[in-house]
Amino acid sequence: MGGVPGVRFLPNAITVLALCAGLTSVAFAMSGQWRPAVGAIAAAAILDSLDGPAARWLRSQSRVGAELDSLSDCISFGVAPALVMYVWLLRDEGRGYGWVVCLLFAVCAALRLARFNSLLDDEPKPWAKGFFTGVPTPAGGLIVTAPLLLTNRLGTDGPWAVPWVVSLWIVMIGLLMVSRIPTIALKSVRLSPRLIVPMLILLVLGVALLFSEPELVTVIGMVVYLLHIPYAVWKYNHLKNHPELWRTAGRRPRRSSRRVRMRIPRRQRVAGRLPDGSPSPYQHGSGTRRRPRSAWRREPTRSDDD
Repeated sequence: MGGVPGVRFLPNAITVLALCAGLTSVAFAMSGQWRPAVGAIAAAAILDSLDGPAARWLRSQSRVGAELDSLSDCISFGVAPALVMYVWLLRDEGRGYGWVVCLLFAVCAALRLARFNSLLDDEPKPWAKGFFTGVPTPAGGLIVTAPLLLTNRLGTDGPWAVPWVVSLWIVMIGLLMVSRIPTIALKSVRLSPRLIVPMLILLVLGVALLFSEPELVTVIGMVVYLLHIPYAVWKYNHLKNHPELWRTAGRRPRRSSRRVRMRIPRRQRVAGRLPDGSPSPYQHGSGTRRRPRSAWRREPTRSDDD
């Protein structure tokens, strides 16, 4: 597929940067820098959300780019978060179940991506447009680090620092990724015009609080995302049982293809005057003889004579 010359490599470069960010989180975890470790996974998620739109905008989609994106997601949001959680808390477990739990999470991420790739060529059902099947891998890779963020901010005096509780949390997030529970795709969310200004204000407040309390704000965002799952299940079943809503579900409003053109106003011809406003030489009472009606007929030209 033809793309813009000279920038075809840009989407793949963004994917490679996301892969590097995910692997860098493991390096931060091995040195005990937990906040940068989670920040590197978040940076990988942001980069992962940019490579697809960049490829479509530059018309540089390719099979290699799709495969590279899946491999990058598997490492950045499957292997890297599992290793971070293992190095953080589950490495010192004498029973050895910590490594099994981390392996389970990484395998769930790989299975989630394999199922997603297998459904790319299939036409989604009318009521399933705008939904993901299971929790997306980038979201799962971030949500699984919530106990680490709480421990880094609030200390170890809480259930979020207990190894078996953290293990159950990791298993639950892994099962949510491979489940068939519908989740709403953020790109399909449409806000009414009345909610745009309040949401912008809320976004500004969230970004401001993110600089002062990054751990708490990130965990609150994770909890809000998990709380939306019951609503997503209800909306999915509601659309499935109401076929009259299938035409509008998941469809973006079409933009008009008409272009706004400037219309130059025409000069109106006033009776007895020429278009430039000067008086007509054939108007009544001007002292000039009217042109006879016979003279109105077109004079013959050379082509007419032939």
